[in-house]
Amino acid sequence: MRARVILTLLVCLLAFGVGVPPAQAQVVGGFDFGRAEVSVTGLQVPWALAFLPDGSALASERNTGRVMQVRPGQAPVQVATVSGVSASGESGLLGLAVSPSYPQDGWVYAYFTSTSGDNRLVRFQLSAPQTQPVLFSGVPSASIHDGGRIAFGPDGMLYVATGDANNTANAQNLNSPAGKILRMTPTGGVPSGNPFAGSRVWSYGHRNVQGLAWDAQGRMYATEFGQNTWDEVNQIVAGGNYGWPTCEGTCSSTSFRNPIVTWTTAEASPSGLAYANGTLFAAALRGQRVWAVPLTSSGGAGTPVPELQGAYGRLRAVAVGPDGWLWLGTSNRDGRGTPVAQDDRVIRVPPATSGTDTAPPTTPGLPAASGTTAATTTLTWAASTDNVGVTGYDILRAPGASGGSFTQVGTSATATFTDSGLSAGTTYRYQVRARDAAGNLSPVSGTVTVTTTTGGTPGGCTATATTQTQWSTGYVIQPVTVANTGTAARSGWTVTFTLPAEHTVTGSWNAVLTVSGGTVTARNAAHNGALGAGQSTTFGFQASRPGGNTQLPSGYGCA
Repeated sequence: MRARVILTLLVCLLAFGVGVPPAQAQVVGGFDFGRAEVSVTGLQVPWALAFLPDGSALASERNTGRVMQVRPGQAPVQVATVSGVSASGESGLLGLAVSPSYPQDGWVYAYFTSTSGDNRLVRFQLSAPQTQPVLFSGVPSASIHDGGRIAFGPDGMLYVATGDANNTANAQNLNSPAGKILRMTPTGGVPSGNPFAGSRVWSYGHRNVQGLAWDAQGRMYATEFGQNTWDEVNQIVAGGNYGWPTCEGTCSSTSFRNPIVTWTTAEASPSGLAYANGTLFAAALRGQRVWAVPLTSSGGAGTPVPELQGAYGRLRAVAVGPDGWLWLGTSNRDGRGTPVAQDDRVIRVPPATSGTDTAPPTTPGLPAASGTTAATTTLTWAASTDNVGVTGYDILRAPGASGGSFTQVGTSATATFTDSGLSAGTTYRYQVRARDAAGNLSPVSGTVTVTTTTGGTPGGCTATATTQTQWSTGYVIQPVTVANTGTAARSGWTVTFTLPAEHTVTGSWNAVLTVSGGTVTARNAAHNGALGAGQSTTFGFQASRPGGNTQLPSGYGCA
């Protein structure tokens, strides 16, 4: 009799549209899915989430063309409308990205299907949202397979995911931007270091990519919709061919790169992708869940874990917010879902609490300062360790050689940080602390005292390089900070350095590199040559080396 009553109650709940909470929600990937909460309601088919420095998010509405600003517990506020949006089927206003230099330039980027019959990229400022210069256009469009995810990579370049526009031949045609992942400068140009000369194509052979993310080592990943059988998560490499339309899922040909994860289309239909705590999070539309994909040290995948199955319907957007929570956007009013009165919604999943992890990271090593100029200094320190992994570091600064309070001036995912905008001839003190996935904080490090230079000569400049990551046969140098230490503005800069024997530059960003013998010359790109007195910019490069050779470039000089 008791079992019959419980069954009847469940039937009634389902009949009235009340969702039954997922039975096995758990802490996975550093987030407590058992404490997920609805934070924003009343959106109309949100497609992308992008965060502003104040912690709020911008959400693109696919069918209305509106850009909404959302904050937890508050009603969405319209802050812009993208002009000329054509919404039909899967097309409309799609990806959003906020400039990495937003505090300085205020740019918001949007990718959409236009009334001119193509997919295109524009940017605008919230202070003048009606002014929307076109940066790139001419991407084939259709009512399906428009891709649409855009994101800035750790190299400062803008990556754009496109679909095959329902024409499978586009994916293998290097002269078409459809069925590709594109890499371009923040102004839409072709950057140095792309695998195909004069082309924005970064990878090809894609059917419909709608998710982009990078892990802590700078490796790139993408989610891709299959046709009828296999959805994918791929690790993306420059020049890689991912097989569509020759094969779907794992290919037998060595000409194509295989996915690190496959699902049936019923389990996934994956759109947005985010990374945190050694884990990828893929939002699933048809699968109505978020997949947590643990990554291996080599960039492969462990066993994916499904969370929030059926709890909120179709999930399209996923992003890690500056608050440390995982943000998810539903897509239940897109014509393929079953909306409830609150749809569409933003769901937030909190990081794991002290109830599951109370061990703080170890204290970071004493910071060391290098490359100090009139306006910048670069700090490095010995990394912390933690039982579940360090997720980042807080950089604290105090004025003067003594007295004054330490305040947080930045964060870093690695054990290095460049502080800019400092005053010439001024003393500062720095400390560092580590964070883990549960929000536990380490004790602060020891204090390093730094005094900036007095400004140098009218034409002075310095170049300071940081090794981001290295492996047995290669490395990434990023950032190389170029600082104007003079008293006058510069219209350009040139950095030279020495490459060890048998090392080869395989890619670069934010600079144009030429190699003559063992000397590398890096010249500014079109968008970062102008530096006012005390200002700085950065570039980076990747190189290969013989196995067992641990040397790195040296002798950086700036003119």
